[in-house]
This record gives sequence, C-alpha cells and structure tokens, in this order.
Amino acid sequence: MNADPQTGYHYQVMRRAIDRIDRAGGALSLADLAADMQMSPAHFQRLFTQWAGVSPKRYQQYLTLGHAKALLAERFTTLATAHQVGLSGPGRLHDLFLRWEAMSPGDFARGGDGLTIRRGWFDTPFGRALVMGTERGICGVAFADEVGEAEALADLAGRWPHARAVDDAEALRPWVEAAFGTAAGPRPDGPSETPLHLIGAPFQIKVWEALLAVPSGHVTTYSEIARAIGHPRAVRAVGTAVGRNPISFLIPCHRALRKSGGLGGYHWGLPVKRAMLAWEAARADADVPEADAAPRRA
Repeated sequence: MNADPQTGYHYQVMRRAIDRIDRAGGALSLADLAADMQMSPAHFQRLFTQWAGVSPKRYQQYLTLGHAKALLAERFTTLATAHQVGLSGPGRLHDLFLRWEAMSPGDFARGGDGLTIRRGWFDTPFGRALVMGTERGICGVAFADEVGEAEALADLAGRWPHARAVDDAEALRPWVEAAFGTAAGPRPDGPSETPLHLIGAPFQIKVWEALLAVPSGHVTTYSEIARAIGHPRAVRAVGTAVGRNPISFLIPCHRALRKSGGLGGYHWGLPVKRAMLAWEAARADADVPEADAAPRRA
C-alpha cells in the first residue's frame, strides 16, 4: 500500500515524539521536543494535541512507569458489572463502534481453508500496521514498529495457513479509517461501524468478547477476565488467549494488566502497549464530545 504521505508523516512524528518522551523518563520542555521533531513549538503543540487530545506536557504524565498502577487503582473495570453501570455504554468520539461475529469452531479447525483474506499495510497512531480482513470484517491487525514487517506478516499469515491471501489494501481502507481515523484525527462524520470477524477457538472467543467489554481509558486484569467468562482458575489460559488475540487494539488486549499493576506482556512490543494505554487515558480525560455507540455483536 502506498500510504498518504501526509498521514504517514504525522503518525511518524507522533511515534518519534512518544519514543523521545519514553527515553527521557521525565519531563521534557515543549521547546526541546519540538526541536527534536524539527518543528516550531507552536506547530508541534498543535499537531500533538490534535493527535493525543492533550498537550505534550500533559501526555508525559501518562507515559510514566506508575501510570499502569494508577489506571488499575482508578479505572479498574469489573467486567461482570460493566454493562449494568454503563461503562460499556455511550463512549467518547474516539471510541470504536464495533460489530463482530465469530467463525464456527469447525471453520476454525480447518485453518482458514476456503477463506479469502485480504491484507494491506497502513499508517496508524501506533505505527505501521498490517491489517487483514475477510468479507465479514477485519480479522487481523499487527503492529510492526517493534517486531518488523516480515515477522508481523509471518505471524498473522500463520494463524490461518490454508486461507487464500490477496493483497488489497483499498478493500480494507474504509474499515481501517473507521477504526483509526485519519491524520486529522477521528473521522469528521463521527464514529463509523467497523466489522470484526473473530477467528479463534471457542475459549479464545470468550476471552476476546470479555475484552470488548472493557471501555477505552479503563483496564482490567487477567484474573478478572477469567472470572467474567466463568473460569476463575484459568488465569494462565486466559493470558495465553489474550496474547493470541489477532485483532490488536480493536479487541483491546492492551487493557489487560497483571494484578500488581504490571503491564504484563504484549505481542507487538511493550512500547506499543504503553503508547496505547497512554493515548486512551489522555483522550478519555480530554474534553471531547460524547458518541452514542458502543461495541455490539452482530
């Protein structure tokens, strides 16, 4: 895919800025950050705030080592009651409007035989991403900045070894833009529906469904997911299923933390997970309009 140069430029500026903040481990001045990005302070501040929803100075607070623990203490989501208290109800403008359906266990066991999976590369707020989709919706998202494009492609392709793969980024673009927005931020017409096609074993599907109930800006734990799906002792198996989630970010496995507040692992690299959590927390705190859509099953 030939990405829009302006889109790719904006996303890469944000990626470099996050890396710079991360490496510094403390407060950086706006002037220093802007100089590193080879921009004027005013231009960089405007671009960064457009992307993150808050200023660079405020965003640095969300990338501190203690942020995950603070999220766990202040925004822990009990999945069993999330719907009742409205946490998975109306979300903010940046939240995703998803509908999803799962492949049958028999189809899953056949390793994608008979499926046509389209794929393409896209620039996203979290770096270069490989997106795959069937006629029913997005079935895979892999982030390549930490692991490399070759490994990301091999990883996703290996999940459905018997599927027919077709390079067709344009067919996927409307879904990708609905999910991630554009370089200018969320789509101007508000949230659009992004269909997901969950391809996994029945236990994995249960875990991924539970993840979809965790609102943006909130977190949960592996043990809480295990309780929510009726298998309280299956924490290790839940962790494995979370790690095998093929639709990164859209099925928010990055919102699962350890009980201690540790980040745990992340299939596409911990810097990506930290960036996602910080981005969502920042936007949840930003003063943005409410949307009237929530994830739902088809």
